[in-house]
Amino acid sequence: MDRRLSFFTVDRARGPRQRLFGLIGRTTLGDDEGMLFERCSAIHTLFMRTPIDVLFIDESSRIVRAIPNLQPWRPFVGCAGASHVVELAPGAIERRALSVGDCVTLEERAA
Repeated sequence: MDRRLSFFTVDRARGPRQRLFGLIGRTTLGDDEGMLFERCSAIHTLFMRTPIDVLFIDESSRIVRAIPNLQPWRPFVGCAGASHVVELAPGAIERRALSVGDCVTLEERAA
């Protein structure tokens, strides 16, 4: 049976500016906060101030790569086969015991 995970406070990166900057400038994230990058298979952590956890997910919402505690200033981090990327607070992967093959459900933050 698949484990399912819901993030009720995920923001969707909209437009080129938000997709480029993402979480840059944020110094903290709540345990269940994150940012979703649709139609994306690579990110960078240039100019970030804190580590993040990163999930690469495919079209069927399955995790194809999970990177805990990704440090700032990485120019490129990608995953073949990923359709979307979710950037999360550090420790989120461990707290939820997430692993490759798990299925995730993401809900966008209400405006």
